[in-house]
Amino acid sequence: MQQFENVTVIKKANVYFDGKVTSRTVLFPGGEKKTLGILLPGEYEFGTDVEELMEILDGDLTVLLPGENDWRRITAGGSFRVPAKSKFKLKVAAVSDYCCSYFSA
Repeated sequence: MQQFENVTVIKKANVYFDGKVTSRTVLFPGGEKKTLGILLPGEYEFGTDVEELMEILDGDLTVLLPGENDWRRITAGGSFRVPAKSKFKLKVAAVSDYCCSYFSA
């Protein structure tokens, strides 16, 4: 999906890691929530409340998912899922554009 129709965008940015990670929240009529954001090069650890699907629209990073020992490389067009109530790590090699979808229990 290249664009979203009939949505609400929250103007205030979500800013993390001293501005190295930013996103905007997009709300859909049916209650679905996504964020669109940018990751600058660096290393980060995130926690999840609900299951997440992270789609990398452009960029280059590696992810260490919960319970795994090996880092996975993700580039433009790739994605990964993270379970609810868990943590994952990212090593961002190049500025990365992403879309994150959230799934309620």
